[in-house]
Amino acid sequence: MDETKRNFEGESGTSVSSASAPDALEDRIREELKNVIDPELGINIVDLGLVYEIQVEGDTARVEYTLTTMGCPIGPMIEAQMKQTLAGVDGVDNLEAEMVFSPPWSPEKMSDEAKAALGVV
Repeated sequence: MDETKRNFEGESGTSVSSASAPDALEDRIREELKNVIDPELGINIVDLGLVYEIQVEGDTARVEYTLTTMGCPIGPMIEAQMKQTLAGVDGVDNLEAEMVFSPPWSPEKMSDEAKAALGVV
């Protein structure tokens, strides 16, 4: 009985750690994306609230992001910086970046640090 219980716990532990591995990689990706700076505002895209979602499937990171305004011309530059930044992350061989405008970005999406830096109350 003890042996069966140990095997079950071991399998359960493995399952839990496997399930948390993508979460850990998503957190790492989010941290790395803090190195991508919006050139107009001088603040990283994560603290600006431009990164809406990060998902990892296999060796592919899917990043859903937006821009501060719909007509902002820096989308391709931001995406190129994301690819360059994530190129060195173990477990990420591909990036699928999708720019979306729904929901629209607003200053409320910024971190407190970004708000303070830009003087947003």
